[in-house]
Amino acid sequence: MARRDPRVLVAYGTKNGSTGEIAAHVADVLARAGCATTVRPAGEALRDFSGYDAVVLGGALYAGRWHRDARRFARRARRALGTRPVWLFSSGPLDASASERDLPPVPGVRRIADRLDARGHVTFGGRLDENARGRLARMIVSSGKGGDFRDFTAITAWAERIAHDLSGVPAQREEA
Repeated sequence: MARRDPRVLVAYGTKNGSTGEIAAHVADVLARAGCATTVRPAGEALRDFSGYDAVVLGGALYAGRWHRDARRFARRARRALGTRPVWLFSSGPLDASASERDLPPVPGVRRIADRLDARGHVTFGGRLDENARGRLARMIVSSGKGGDFRDFTAITAWAERIAHDLSGVPAQREEA
């Protein structure tokens, strides 16, 4: 039987689109490394979860909590995720801290990582610009604290490590 490329679902929860852009970049890096990738918002990904060999799940951080759709995906897909390798990422700090040092997951994400036996978690900087939705987000931007703090070099390196890890992951059996 010929070995096929690992199929990877990259799911994310986002409010203003920045985390979705990170997820798309992760998927592009994985695809260049030979993985068959699908990128979906976490709320939609639950509808078609079968057939993936691995999952990368990301969530935007708001007030120290992961986006609701990412939390819900992790909870509802817990059984299926337990049979596949899983990696998690968070995005959100609106400063350079995520590029300067490893930031541990917030407590809720740490619990999710433990429940899913995630192979890794990383926190990337976020982006908040003048198009941000929500009163609080607009106040942050108008106070001069917005900006784009995503480090795509670091995101690429992290995704390349995942691709390397996936080179030894056996394909899931087709589900009937």
